[in-house]
Amino acid sequence: MNTAITWAAIGTGFTFLMTTLGSALVFFFKNAINPKIQRIFLGFAAGVMIAASVWSLLIPAIDQAEASGVPGWLPAAGGFILGIAFLMLMDTLLPHLHPGSVSPEGHSSSWKRTTLLVMAVTLHNIPEGMAVGLSFALAAQNDPSASISAAMALALGIGIQNFPEGAAISLPLRQEGVSRIRSFVYGSLSGIVEPIFGILVVLVAGFLQPVMPWLLSFAAGAMVYVVVEELIPEAHLGEHSNVGTLGVMGGFLVMMILDVALG
Repeated sequence: MNTAITWAAIGTGFTFLMTTLGSALVFFFKNAINPKIQRIFLGFAAGVMIAASVWSLLIPAIDQAEASGVPGWLPAAGGFILGIAFLMLMDTLLPHLHPGSVSPEGHSSSWKRTTLLVMAVTLHNIPEGMAVGLSFALAAQNDPSASISAAMALALGIGIQNFPEGAAISLPLRQEGVSRIRSFVYGSLSGIVEPIFGILVVLVAGFLQPVMPWLLSFAAGAMVYVVVEELIPEAHLGEHSNVGTLGVMGGFLVMMILDVALG
């Protein structure tokens, strides 16, 4: 057990580090961000989240369910719907929780969009951390010489994928007027859940493995909701919305290549 916890801590620590490095991109941009660049970044974040929802979450959820004898569509669809319902509830409650103006174009709208973005990516990172932790737990129970190398490959793949995800949080936050330091911290902290849940899943691996497909698809539903509700509309504001569209396509392609090449 101690060996599994140690390896899980190392693996998920690496994925957290990569999220932090991606968030650090916020320090390379000036205070004034061109509106076109803002739309590109918002679109890029949307594309990253769409691709991550499909290849990092829904497809693994379907594969894991079918491997256990459950129809793949059942937890994928059920968890996806629950994720959407959860974010819809948060979307309804957040404006009432914020003490400022609730004008559709005012600060509350930006605050709500920012909060939903951070929440969605953080939710996405939870099952990823659990997947890495679970892979090391299973390796410790079976053949460590063969399985730990596979677990390390999984941690490497998820870590590299986390780099653009960290940027997908910190850059839009900076564009909302949040300071560089706070944008970086929020982006980095979205990944801290990976080592936390990665270690927890080692301790309770036998209980959580059956519900992993539901957790993965739940995170996918939450992410897609934020993309459709908040990011894509904001990426298409103004006369020349094609830059936002290209940002979505670019983010999708980058994340798809990472997921497929490293999956």
